[in-house]
Amino acid sequence: MANATDHLWMHFTRMASYSAGEVPTIVRGEGAYVWDAQGRRYLDGLAGLFVVNAGHGRTELAEAAAKQAGELAYFPLWSYAHPKAVELAEKIASLTPGDLNRVFFTTGGSEAVEAAWKLARAYFKRTGQPNKYKVVSRYIAYHGTSMGALSITGLPGIKSDFEPLVPGGIKVPNTNFYRAPEHGDDAEAFGRWAADEIGRAIEREGPDTVAAVFLEPVQNSGGCFPPPPGYFERVREICDAYDVLLVSDEVICSWGRLGEYFGAVRYGYQPDIITTAKGITSGYAPLGAMIASDRLMEPFLTETGMFAHGVTFGGHPVSCAVALANLEVFAREDLVGHVRANEDAFRATLEKLHDLPIVGDVRGDGYFYGIELVKDKTTRETFDEAESERLLRGFLSTALFQAGLYCRADDRGDPVIQLAPPLIAEQQHFDEIEQILRTVLTEAWARL
Repeated sequence: MANATDHLWMHFTRMASYSAGEVPTIVRGEGAYVWDAQGRRYLDGLAGLFVVNAGHGRTELAEAAAKQAGELAYFPLWSYAHPKAVELAEKIASLTPGDLNRVFFTTGGSEAVEAAWKLARAYFKRTGQPNKYKVVSRYIAYHGTSMGALSITGLPGIKSDFEPLVPGGIKVPNTNFYRAPEHGDDAEAFGRWAADEIGRAIEREGPDTVAAVFLEPVQNSGGCFPPPPGYFERVREICDAYDVLLVSDEVICSWGRLGEYFGAVRYGYQPDIITTAKGITSGYAPLGAMIASDRLMEPFLTETGMFAHGVTFGGHPVSCAVALANLEVFAREDLVGHVRANEDAFRATLEKLHDLPIVGDVRGDGYFYGIELVKDKTTRETFDEAESERLLRGFLSTALFQAGLYCRADDRGDPVIQLAPPLIAEQQHFDEIEQILRTVLTEAWARL
């Protein structure tokens, strides 16, 4: 559409790249596929943006939205409730691990992360520890774009324009075992080292100043870093020892992406807070949530207590109705079980690409994978900034899309291709992904 460049300001987009051409415009979706304005079909290898977990074209979700809009299109959760928010909060609490029973709705992931940091700070102020305000997170990790969430984010490239940020963000090593700076031959020892780095950071800052640790079950940015064995068990011990809250940022990793409703369940750890969004509605309406333990709400249950935070559209009636309908689809079709049953096949299909000289590492879990690209498989030499620019933006992003695969070619860490298809994906989709990647990556290597 020619007028897209005249008025539409796209997110995280180099607008100048479309100065001489049309903006790709997606007009329809069905199952695991989307179609553009010219009628070309693409396999949605990223579920939109790790969002469309139930797949495209679910008319029952659209109908749930229309029905709710006809009954009650909007009412705020400021001192009032509405039925769908109550019902959805109860449903979420039934699925969370442990005593995570308090659901604070937002409209998306950044807001959920923002709410979690604000809750951590407010909680410690109300329990006599007002100096505990800092947060620990990992290098290259993405936690959102609002000013608080951006301060937790570990990507310098998307922060510099907006500095100075909210003070208190502390960064520690991530769990990229492929490039482990310590214990590169022992995943368990590496996991212990990486977890202990969190403890060392808390000690350096002073335990009486640190409120929370924010970690994704599988770190998205950088290319899908799973936790090494024992990592989260050790992190939980450290948080308990220093009276620090463990926040599991599951904006991507919840709602079946890792073969469980929540990533914390997949890896067997108990967080104090879960942040979530994206797949909760499969993208059919915007919704997010901060889910907190009963303990964290206790200081706000006094006669005059209040968590002085809120957003206009948090827990929107239409979005809550869509989320409930979405979870009905999950239950009826056992989408979470479908991921567990097929994740090994997805991994095995992607691992076929190891025979290509440009493929260094294939990593991830569930339906959430990163493929790291290298110049030399033996030495694991990566591409420099100029080479990465030519490889990813100069060729791969466009070539993969033209070949019929929508996915992410990303160099916020080392160059990777990320894949997170809808949870309905099966072997035929895995094969299609592998075949397109094989063809395009082979051409990319020939161009180097």
